[in-house]
This record gives sequence, C-alpha cells and structure tokens, in this order.
Amino acid sequence: MPDMSASVSLAMTHLIPLAEFDKNKVTPGVLGFVVFAVMALAVWALMKSMNRHMGRIDFKEAPDPATRPGAASGEAKAERG
Repeated sequence: MPDMSASVSLAMTHLIPLAEFDKNKVTPGVLGFVVFAVMALAVWALMKSMNRHMGRIDFKEAPDPATRPGAASGEAKAERG
C-alpha cells in the first residue's frame, strides 16, 4: 500500500502551477465577504434595537429653578424661609 501523503504531495505539486498564484494580487475571498456581511448584519440589528429602545424612553426634563419668573428678584427665597 503506497503512502497517501506522498501521493497527495505529488498531486499538489502538479496543481500549484495550474492555479497561477500571483503574489501581487491579494483578495479577501469568500471568507472576507462572509465576515464583513456578518458584521454588517450585527451593526444593523444593534441599530434597530437601539432605535426601538430610544423610542420607548419618555423623558421630560424639569424646568431649571433659576429661570422661573420671580427667582431673580428673590421672591422664591422669601417664600421658602
């Protein structure tokens, strides 16, 4: 029974010149596209979730006591104490 690793190595040696590998041409390939697509979907889902959560917030800010009418003349301080 011949050694399988030797025959695989011989087959790969014959296939490498057929691939015409160019060291100057680098592409991300399918794996790069899949990773980018997964990241884009995750960002889209996070933005959709954030938009939904921000829509549920009902925040009403209390007025600033220094800007109430009469606060500048000292009437508010006289009423309290």
